Amino acid sequence: MTKDYQQLLIDLYNGKISKLEIERDEFMDFQPIYMSFQFRKGIVGTAKRGGGATYRRYQDKPKA
Repeated sequence: MTKDYQQLLIDLYNGKISKLEIERDEFMDFQPIYMSFQFRKGIVGTAKRGGGATYRRYQDKPKA
């Protein structure tokens, strides 16, 4: 079953989910959808060792 990456990105951006785990073998399917996502700059990804990435909603760091 294929994941609905568009809906997952919308849910992530709207705060319905706190993170989105993308594994190495699904990255090539996810990448074009992520790159065309309207609010892409509101989401940040962190690469995992060995492949894959974790995406979270971008939040400004609190000012000191």
